Amino acid sequence: MFDLFSPMHIIVLLIIVLLIFGPKRLPELGKGLGQTMKMFRDGQAGHEIKTDAVATVATEESAAPMDQTPGQ
Repeated sequence: MFDLFSPMHIIVLLIIVLLIFGPKRLPELGKGLGQTMKMFRDGQAGHEIKTDAVATVATEESAAPMDQTPGQ
């Protein structure tokens, strides 16, 4: 019913951005937005790798038998 990303909404948003920043700054804004999105994705991927590594180490430690001697 209320489609947030309908073509009309996107066109209006682009016109507003064009009026605010002007045609000379739009390429700079697009480049900055693209770099920010790439850095965010790289950060997410790095975080997932670290989380997986920590989970693997924790699983290996809990699966390894502990050397327990009675009386200590």
